[in-house]
Amino acid sequence: MMTVNDVSLAVCAADGPALARDTDATDLLGELWGQDVGMIVIPTARFADDFFVLSTRVAGEIVQKFVNYRMRVVVLGDMAEHIARSEAMASFVRESNRGTHLWFVPTLDDLTERLNHP
Repeated sequence: MMTVNDVSLAVCAADGPALARDTDATDLLGELWGQDVGMIVIPTARFADDFFVLSTRVAGEIVQKFVNYRMRVVVLGDMAEHIARSEAMASFVRESNRGTHLWFVPTLDDLTERLNHP
């Protein structure tokens, strides 16, 4: 756990269980239940490959689970390859980063900068 600009961050390890379906998101939320978490930071390595192929609907199902529980999520890591392969993913990342519930950021430093300068 770390705190940036009064936002408590639960930073997940890159080598933890994969998030491949919405029940995996539920499991992660359960692990964090009762803790003062304002945002979950999940490395791209934790997501199953299908998360990055929007036609599979995996990303939507996982993100919806976090939204239902009013948990803000950061996908942490380099998205360049995924964006280059799919205009839909590029649009999803761009639109998500305009909102407040789901962000895609390359590094923790970038996240810290964003939280410190809203």
